[in-house]
Amino acid sequence: MSKTIIILGIESSCDDTAAAVIKNGKLLANIVASQSVHKAYGGVVPELASRAHQQNIIPVVDQALKQAGIDKHEISAVAFTRGPGLMGSLLVGTSFAKAFALGLNIPLIEVNHMQGHILAHFIDDISSGPDQISVFKFPSFPFLCLTVSGGHTQIVLIKDFFDMQIIGETIDDAAGEAFDKAAKIMGLPYPGGPLIDKFANEGNPKAFIFSKPQAPELNYSFSGLKTGFMNFIANRTAVNPHFVEENKADICASIQYTIIEILMNKLKMAVKQTGISQIAIAGGVSANSGLRNALHEAAEHLGWQVFIPKFEYCTDNAAMIAITGYYKYLKDDFASQSSTPLPRYVLGNKA
Repeated sequence: MSKTIIILGIESSCDDTAAAVIKNGKLLANIVASQSVHKAYGGVVPELASRAHQQNIIPVVDQALKQAGIDKHEISAVAFTRGPGLMGSLLVGTSFAKAFALGLNIPLIEVNHMQGHILAHFIDDISSGPDQISVFKFPSFPFLCLTVSGGHTQIVLIKDFFDMQIIGETIDDAAGEAFDKAAKIMGLPYPGGPLIDKFANEGNPKAFIFSKPQAPELNYSFSGLKTGFMNFIANRTAVNPHFVEENKADICASIQYTIIEILMNKLKMAVKQTGISQIAIAGGVSANSGLRNALHEAAEHLGWQVFIPKFEYCTDNAAMIAITGYYKYLKDDFASQSSTPLPRYVLGNKA
């Protein structure tokens, strides 16, 4: 009889405190506590984030165990986000995971946050079936994954669960940051990325033309686009102070269209260079409806086999940490109690 493996996953890299329970690869619970305190400041305040994690982590873990119907003594190992992320936030999750594992005398598993986003595609959610545009539930190796978030934009070649190679990445700012910065320039409240997506659905994506920065090979650049957008808004509002409010939907649609065009053009290049047409997306920006639609169109017109995660696995969550921990457990890849957070934790490298 095969051994039952139960993994408790802990995620605390930014401003979401999350815990999840996975049993033999199947998700039993996935709890996320978000922090609303940052809205007043227009962005995440690291010190406030770490304090909120301290308040939330025990109730979140307790709720996850209760929802899963699991006693803490049944847990096989604790997986936690080691990095990348905010140092204070990571410290809370790391410290809790180490203490929890030590108290129960069970193994500790450290997880790279971005690796977790990619392996979220292998979460066996009881309620999930094959993607609408794929007859397969999970991608098979090798496949390409576009990871897009507030801090990362990468094209990653996935050869195996733990054999990943970055073949393209941003040389300056991330796509998620470009969305949030554009929203801030327009005066939209934080977090602005989802609001741009919302208003874009009502606008004309070709109403305004923004230049697409040129980056070498498969790399990205969004710094120039942000500067160009800021100058565009400043120039138009100097002539008409009500320009943004009167053209909000068209502006949002146009900047979103430009960012997605930049992302998709390099992804198409990567498919040509590698010959791999199994494509997955991961990270917070993978919740963007425009990007999802662009991938659906590529699947239809280019013959790609596309894998798009459920919305709850796009943003930060602990299910992705737990599933990564599960596959690490199968390899006996455990961490020591001397493990410390890594705010900068390069995908594929183990410190």
